[in-house]
Order: sequence, then C-alpha cells, then structure tokens
Amino acid sequence: MSFQWPLALLALVALPLLVLAYADRERRRNAFGASFGNPALLPNVVDGAPGWRRHLPFAVLLVALGAMVVGVARPHATVSVRREQATVLLALDVSRSMTATDVKPSRLAAARAAAEAFLGKVPKRFRVGVVSFATRASVALPPSEDRALAEAALETLRPGEGTALGDAVAVSVEAARRERASDGTVPPTAILIISDGAQQGGRTTPEAAIRKARAQRIPVYSILVGTSNGVLTRTLPGGFREVTRVPPNPATLQLLARGTGGEFFTARTDVRLRQVYERLGSRLGTHRQRREITDVFAGASAALLLVGGAFSALWFRRVP
Repeated sequence: MSFQWPLALLALVALPLLVLAYADRERRRNAFGASFGNPALLPNVVDGAPGWRRHLPFAVLLVALGAMVVGVARPHATVSVRREQATVLLALDVSRSMTATDVKPSRLAAARAAAEAFLGKVPKRFRVGVVSFATRASVALPPSEDRALAEAALETLRPGEGTALGDAVAVSVEAARRERASDGTVPPTAILIISDGAQQGGRTTPEAAIRKARAQRIPVYSILVGTSNGVLTRTLPGGFREVTRVPPNPATLQLLARGTGGEFFTARTDVRLRQVYERLGSRLGTHRQRREITDVFAGASAALLLVGGAFSALWFRRVP
C-alpha cells in the first residue's frame, strides 16, 4: 500500500496522546468520586458497574479516527478488478494418447467436459476460441462470445496423431492477434492448453512458440492430464493385442507456462481437471489493478462512528 499524501499520517501521533488523556481523565474521575464518599459502599448503591463496556465506545472512536486519518492520506493498493473484455484460447490435445481411459471416461472426453464447465465460469463478454492439435494445429472456432458455438466446436474434436504443442501456441497467438476490443485495442488474452505429452511433430518449436507468446504478452496456462497407468490397446492382425504405455510427460507444458508467465497444473482425475478449469475461470475473470481505496477507509470510519455511538446510547442511556 502507498499513500498520495503520506504526511497526513503524522496525525496518527495524536491517537496515543488521546489514550493518555483518556486514562488521566479516568484516574481523575475515580479520585473525584472518592472525595464524596466511600468507594467500598458503592456496590450497595449501584446494581452493577459497566466494567469494560465503559471503555469500548472510546476504543471504537479511536479506531474510527485512525481509519479517517489513513483515508485523508489517500491510500492506493493493488486490488482485483473484474475484467470487462478478454480473449481466451482453449487449445486441446487430440492426439491418440488422449483416448487412454486412465482418466474416466477418457482423457479427451474428460478434458472436453471440463472445458464446457469452464465456459460457464468465464464472464459472458469474454470471447472464447477453440484450437485442436495433433500432428498439426488448427482453429476449430475463432474467438466468439457465443458459448453454444464453443460447445459445438468442442464436440467436433476427434483423435489424431502427434502432439504439436508449439504449433498450438503459435496458432492461438495468431488467432488472438486478430481480436479487437470495442475501443479498437487488443484485449487481454490468455491461452489455456491441455495435453498429456511432450512435443511430437509440428513446425514450431516450444522455444519459438514462447517467443511469439511473449511478444504479444500472452500467458500460457497449461494443464497436464493423465496418470502413469495410462495405456493404449490395439488389436493386430491375427488377434494379437498391442499394449502401449502412455504416461503423461510434463516437461514441455511446464516450459511453456514458465516461459510465458503462465502457470502449470496437473489433473490426474476428471474431478481435479474440473477444479483446475473452475479456478482458472475465476482467475482469468479478474486482473490486478492499482487504485485508490480512500472510500474503503472513509466508509469504515463512518461505520465505526455509528457503532460507537450506538454502544454509548444503548449501554449508557439515561432514564428521565
């Protein structure tokens, strides 16, 4: 937190002085009362003393004054502000290994279902595009506010071969560059890529993809899906079965996230995958912005003054 008028904070020095003055007043008050009678006989005259409640209104007043002084200093802080417009590119791996069933009902089906849940978490004015990638990457849906189109694009995804992660990022960056906000500027953009493996095929290396994304200030959030128990089974001529182990490989996904300022997640179950999407949906819906928060301290000060006044009126009211 910073302050536009930090010198105003010097007024906080008055608060401990007020505490000392209050303590001195209480001491004098007790001494003055003792001069007119025996304090030991007071319980026989008064049903009960207010005790600590007598000091609570003053304590609330001090806190209110402190909040008021801080408000006068014009504090500024970095807070989360809801985004009005942004673009999110969902890039889904449709390589053959994504048909493994270690994540139920399959890696691809779980990713598709969780992506649909993600669509319900991002603000309605966000434009969402869909990119699929296997041996090569292609745009299944350019960024759009139409969630029905995004869901339909997700349903059309079919398994292929290869895992062109670099191409997926490059194609997503190119799709984002064509976007314009209502004021003509390029809106904030993020790429959300989900895959189970490292780079296999494609024309763009992960390093080149990182440079493209960083040049456009586009972070890549990557999600690794799958478990070490993932296998693919294929029936060969003659009735023989071929079993291929397809454990997830996080290296490239971690590199993409780290190199672009994004974040890497692991999702070993369909429940975990849905949680990650929900978390990202909430995160991408806001951004950090520095703003003045004088209104917060002014409101707190006014509320505390009302509370202190209410305590004093309710606890120490005089009966006519």
